[in-house]
Amino acid sequence: MNYLKYITFLFPVLMAAQTSEVETDSTEVTYIVVEGDSIPKTAIDLDEVMLLHKLKFDSKKDRIRYLILRRKTIKVYPYAKMAAERLDSLTKHLAKLTKKRQKKRYTKKVQKYIEGEFSDELKKLTRTEGQILVKLIHRQTGRTAFDLVKELRNGWRAFWYNTTANVFDIKLKKEYDPWNDKEDYLIEDILQRNFQSGRLERQKSKLDIDFYELTDKWVYNKSETPE
Repeated sequence: MNYLKYITFLFPVLMAAQTSEVETDSTEVTYIVVEGDSIPKTAIDLDEVMLLHKLKFDSKKDRIRYLILRRKTIKVYPYAKMAAERLDSLTKHLAKLTKKRQKKRYTKKVQKYIEGEFSDELKKLTRTEGQILVKLIHRQTGRTAFDLVKELRNGWRAFWYNTTANVFDIKLKKEYDPWNDKEDYLIEDILQRNFQSGRLERQKSKLDIDFYELTDKWVYNKSETPE
């Protein structure tokens, strides 16, 4: 809330007897300021912990397939996270610019920076890694890779990039859909487990994803695909 501000300071707790001094202690106390009133906060903030089901596989082949998918997902997720961060920074900066020419110049500058810093690494991705990356870009930004290219460059280049990507079986218009695509659900499972372990840095998805509901559908068969 806008009305909440957290103020943390060291509050000295002094205990003294009539005839002797007791060593001064310091206890960290947090106050919540609500419209001018300070309220002591005694609860401890903890990171969100998800209770994840135990992995089970129907066959050795399924297990190997999951492990391969995990390796590739962990590899490309940082790029999708970076894309979301750069897009957020770009959007905020463009909002401060008033002239179209300034916006175009700044957008081009960001493009060159991203391409110069990451293009060589992205070229090393395999076809399946590229497919996963396209899906994760949609998860993290809420927009398909095609729409981002179209917005940051122009419609013709977006069409051309999509056509070229199709040659390698990478569709830039591909969306992340863990409700209807089992592989996407497995990718979500991999992300949640690696967020939990700290191997990947959690970044909130722009999509409305309820992992427990997804697990009910794909693992426990308790829910139907939403209309």
